[in-house]
Amino acid sequence: MLYSSNWIVFLVLVGVWMGEAQECGRTPMLNRIVGGYDASQGAWPWQVDIQTENDGHVCGGTIITEKWVLSAAHCFPSPNDISSYLIYAGRQQIKGWNPDMTSHRILRIVVPLGYTDPQLGQDIALVELATPVVWADRIQPVCLPNAYAEFSAEMNCMITGWGHIREGVALAGAGPLQEVQVPIIDSSMCQEMFLIKSTQNIDIRSDMMCAGFQEGGKDSCQGDSGGPLVCQISDGSWVQAGIVSFSLGCAKENRPGVYTKVSSFTNYIQSHVEGVQLKSASSHNWIDHVKVLVRTVILMVLVQLLR
Repeated sequence: MLYSSNWIVFLVLVGVWMGEAQECGRTPMLNRIVGGYDASQGAWPWQVDIQTENDGHVCGGTIITEKWVLSAAHCFPSPNDISSYLIYAGRQQIKGWNPDMTSHRILRIVVPLGYTDPQLGQDIALVELATPVVWADRIQPVCLPNAYAEFSAEMNCMITGWGHIREGVALAGAGPLQEVQVPIIDSSMCQEMFLIKSTQNIDIRSDMMCAGFQEGGKDSCQGDSGGPLVCQISDGSWVQAGIVSFSLGCAKENRPGVYTKVSSFTNYIQSHVEGVQLKSASSHNWIDHVKVLVRTVILMVLVQLLR
């Protein structure tokens, strides 16, 4: 009887061990092509394709929980009009057959009160799916940064999307998901770049961040809006630092991409979405340490019970 009781306790503890949310920011695909090329199959399992019935692909986004996608407010000019939108998860090619793809209607779209234009900030949208995604190798959530996360200048991060490969030039053929590596740019330096030969006043606000190269050449472009700027941290997971928001043209000199700074909206996201997984920018946060401690205690209890 004692033997049987021990095994019941063992199964309960294993259930506690395994009963966590899907781990964020992990991908089974380790090989990547960096620098503006086709992404490997399944390399970015949180990327979604946002389409409308009339226009096809309009924006990108990221899976943050089973029922919520993160994107940009400017992707939804009429947030109450959701009938024409479809969101595709597990997609690699914008055209043709995608064996891992699932499609989802939208239940509602949440944008900050007072949002009017991406250049004025608050360019973030929370999209609730009518049906949840099902976790699979190529459908996974991205990690989000906690409110104190800072991504240092020169940190190399990745942009992904199905947008134009050059200004005015759409993806050709099947349209495989594209990726490019770019460094974070200090906000004050970014502001200075936009002042060079400027004919338009651009204000880099506190809820924005910049990434790219002063000389241009690598950037997000039209159609990448709402998609992620993700950075890999020391525990190997990928954290979404930014949301593709705007720039002046694509990949031009002194005109880097401007992104919604996700950490500025962590509390806003948590107020609407349950179960988001947060990370610090450089290492494990305190939640990760607590998880390790709990798992260690569980192992010690298991060892004692099964002796």
